[in-house]
Amino acid sequence: MPTVWMLSGFADEIDNEFTTQCEVAGQLGLGYVEIRSAWGVNILDLNDRQLETITTTLTAYGLQVSSIGSPIGKIFIDDDFESHLEKMRHAAEVTQRLGAPYIRIFSFFMRPGADPDDHREEVLRRMRALAEVAEEAGVIAVHENEKDIYGDIPRRCLDIVTSVNSTHLKLAWDPANFVQVGVRPFSEGYADLRPHVAYVQIKDALLADASVVVAGAGDGEVRETVRALRDDGFDGFFSLEPHLGEYTAYGALSGPQLFTKAWEAFTDILKSEGIEYA
Repeated sequence: MPTVWMLSGFADEIDNEFTTQCEVAGQLGLGYVEIRSAWGVNILDLNDRQLETITTTLTAYGLQVSSIGSPIGKIFIDDDFESHLEKMRHAAEVTQRLGAPYIRIFSFFMRPGADPDDHREEVLRRMRALAEVAEEAGVIAVHENEKDIYGDIPRRCLDIVTSVNSTHLKLAWDPANFVQVGVRPFSEGYADLRPHVAYVQIKDALLADASVVVAGAGDGEVRETVRALRDDGFDGFFSLEPHLGEYTAYGALSGPQLFTKAWEAFTDILKSEGIEYA
């Protein structure tokens, strides 16, 4: 049983301005952030000067980076892969530069009407290549389940990690995204996927209309998952990804108040379960 669970969060859900992201994260007592964008620019499109500003700002606020919230794998399965693989190499370099242990990736969008299983071999070929880049860089790629990609449901998420079979490819568990494809995450996916889960995204959703809500207010079985993770000694990160505000090109901008609301909802669950966090 872990002594203290480490919380993080998608800082760009707080504000576009990176200093404000860090200020609010610090006020909430977070020791880590997940960086997806800053100043309205995707993490992989930031220049050297901007990355240096991020580094110095993180140090000033006493923050570290849990993961790079990259868009790697968010292209269609029939889009050119070689240029995307080069982008993955850049993503790995940024991950190293910011001292993050993890980099979030996806398993490629399917064209409308396409059967994901028809594209299995190409998905696995690409995922192996991404995992190799992560291994060369000494970081761990975590695959986030997402609607409309190959790894949208537990069966195909399990297929990815077991078929690639790399210590540098693990799973990022996103309960809301499972709900949005009609899955009850804990009931239908936890037992099979838990051995491969290294990272947890914190947001919840309703099966009725797929709307995103704070942790514990939806059908994502967050409390059941928390209890199980506590009981089996999970020691990875929990990253707040509220998605409670307006959607942007990179995710969502919840703002400081709604981000805080999401933090309060999740930490209330942790307190009620007797779990310490930082």
